[in-house]
Amino acid sequence: MWPKLPQRMYLQDSFQRRFFRMNVQAPPRLLELGAQCLLRNEALAIMALEELPIELFPPLFMEAFAGRHTEALKAMVQAWPFPCLPLGALMQDHQPHLDTFQAALDGLDVLLAQEVRPRRWKLQVLDLRRKTHQDFWTLWSGMKVSVCSLLEPEPAQPMQKRCRVEAQAGLKPEQAPVEVLVDLCIKEDTLDETLSYLLKKAKKRGKLLHIRCQKLRIFTMPMKSIRKILKVVQLDSIQDLEVNCIWKLATLSRFLPHLGRMGNLRRLLLSRIHILPHTTPDQENCVNQLSAQFLNLPHLQELYLDSISFLEGRLHQVLRCLNTPLETLSITNCLISESDLTYLSQCPSVSLLKDLGLSGVNLTSLNLESLQVLIERTSATLQELDLDECGIMDSQFSALLPSLSGCSQLTTFSFCGNPISMAVLESLLHHTMGLSKLSHVLYPAPLESYEDVHGTLHLGLLAQLHARLKQLLCKSGRSSMFWVSASPCPHCGDQILYDTAPILCPCYLPD
Repeated sequence: MWPKLPQRMYLQDSFQRRFFRMNVQAPPRLLELGAQCLLRNEALAIMALEELPIELFPPLFMEAFAGRHTEALKAMVQAWPFPCLPLGALMQDHQPHLDTFQAALDGLDVLLAQEVRPRRWKLQVLDLRRKTHQDFWTLWSGMKVSVCSLLEPEPAQPMQKRCRVEAQAGLKPEQAPVEVLVDLCIKEDTLDETLSYLLKKAKKRGKLLHIRCQKLRIFTMPMKSIRKILKVVQLDSIQDLEVNCIWKLATLSRFLPHLGRMGNLRRLLLSRIHILPHTTPDQENCVNQLSAQFLNLPHLQELYLDSISFLEGRLHQVLRCLNTPLETLSITNCLISESDLTYLSQCPSVSLLKDLGLSGVNLTSLNLESLQVLIERTSATLQELDLDECGIMDSQFSALLPSLSGCSQLTTFSFCGNPISMAVLESLLHHTMGLSKLSHVLYPAPLESYEDVHGTLHLGLLAQLHARLKQLLCKSGRSSMFWVSASPCPHCGDQILYDTAPILCPCYLPD
């Protein structure tokens, strides 16, 4: 039997008596107990939402999510009093279940179906990213209110008044779309259930529900499925794209129209794109089509090309349409020609590089004068240089040293996996002494540290040579600079690192 108080007043009084008898400094555990108590009667909890103080929404939502109270979750999404619901951060702390995820989306779907939105609802963004707003739930569960302004309730004009004004003007009230923020990693042959459910809702609600994806990773997914996803994603929201699929160039060409619509893209990685042994006119058209997409990417800052089989002799075709300066250019595990290296040294878009990577690009038989020119062009901005596994010989490396000595902003230089002698390493040390910002140098075990032509590393010799370099660093007043040797184990290929002591792979450890 209810007391003689009106039901709404009773619900408000019942909940507030449970929560407000504690002061704002009370341990969060009491909030959890109160939420658990209220959620024992899910219908009562839903009825209480209309008068529930704003400060109590987050702790109650957390308890409902953890306890899988799907009906309460659905109702709380409809009554959410903040512009943003950071559901992804909560999913990181609690193992998400399909039913709780669907309940949240169902609550949003019910709202979008309504012509007049509820009085208290201010939700504009459903954030499913797991590494954003991580402190929101912790702050609110501690009854602290100094949270990000994005999540604070905003004063709003009453719905009835706004509708009357629009009606007097002869306008139909237009609902603003709700944005769902999500980072997508697609790596299966079929879509997982949560993503499929989200796509279904987005397709159903059309312009009322926008999926915005800042980071998109694509691994081993049929093109048909990829295009199905991209059809409902706001492509101009993508800023970071990785395509890591074993594609033929013809398959890439089917993806390129979507790439051209990602106008806010800042980082692009293309990996493992192959071309057939015999070049055809269609394949040449695909290369030109790829290049043309860069005209549509005015904000591109980082470009990574990995294991691209068609780059040799075509680097000018691929990069010619870049119309903004790059901060990062990484070309790894590719074949390039001397003409490619020459073009790279002259390309307008690389003059302000901060990060240059050519790891795994075989330079043994190339004249590195163009690379020297490139390093000199970027000497005022270059911060990281990676020349690992390039097959650079002593004479080639020595020719690069004068240009390296002018890189005033260089902080990290890595050239592991190159057959370099101790004499050249000492010369490098002398040439870079004036680079005050250079703090990390990763170098290969010098040739003198190997026992034989089969590549058997002698750890004792390596220790002596490393100690010699450390001694030279100390004498030059640069003892804080980290010079670390990294060489592959001849047995398993894992790296053997040497700083003050060797970090060995299992092959060198006793049984």
